[in-house]
Amino acid sequence: MKKKKADYTHLSANQPIGIFDSGVGGLTVAKEIKRLLPNEDLIYFGDTKHLPYGEKSREAIVGYCTKITEFLLEKNCKAIVIACNSATANALQEVQELVADRVPVIDVINPVAEKVSYEIHNNVGVIATKATVNSGLYKKSIRKHNKFIKVDELATPLLVPAIEEGFKNHPITHSIIYNYLSNSKLKNIETLILGCTHYPLLIDEIKQYYGNRVRVIDSPNIVASQLKIILDKHNLLNEENHQSTYQFFLSDITKNFEKISKKFFGKSIDLELKVL
Repeated sequence: MKKKKADYTHLSANQPIGIFDSGVGGLTVAKEIKRLLPNEDLIYFGDTKHLPYGEKSREAIVGYCTKITEFLLEKNCKAIVIACNSATANALQEVQELVADRVPVIDVINPVAEKVSYEIHNNVGVIATKATVNSGLYKKSIRKHNKFIKVDELATPLLVPAIEEGFKNHPITHSIIYNYLSNSKLKNIETLILGCTHYPLLIDEIKQYYGNRVRVIDSPNIVASQLKIILDKHNLLNEENHQSTYQFFLSDITKNFEKISKKFFGKSIDLELKVL
């Protein structure tokens, strides 16, 4: 039976875009959305109380994601971006069922997997949280479009806590990156997908390890571009040139989130505590 085409005519272009993640990682996606769609208002929810999602059970992740989605729908968002790979890998279907075609849902795995499958024809490595790797969603999604690509996935669970604790450009992080990227699973890759939205915060250090030997995929840019395509398709792009607003809700306010969000969005932003 052919799926009914979603009808978003009840939405308007001046409604905000909702974005959520377990912590600071989704800010890399939000930053790209801000750059690519400067007229859009954004509402961001960082579930810092429950991070990292990559160490949680599927049932727990689904519970967190559905509550956050309900909150963003209450905030009248015209689209929801799941800016978290662990959330996408474990709760995408449940979020889509909850939304029930009321608004578009954009995830961070499928747009990346599709782009990689059409543009790249060599060995691909994926580094991600345990929850994302255990789901196997990157491999399934890439091979659905191109069954000839070899995909090797490696769980790299120490990176998210290191980033959340502010250990960017730190000997601890350098050591963790070296130990993970030198793993035999990634030995013959020519392309690396950063399968966690936290990891682009370490992209310079990761590229430094590889030199020019491996292409590192910029996932936030791909996701933001996909969002723009979907909003444009449904006449939901905000063309009005106005002072965009950025709201940040956190389940636990942390110093590192405050530091990175102000670096990306300006020092005048406010962080609001919201326990769901």
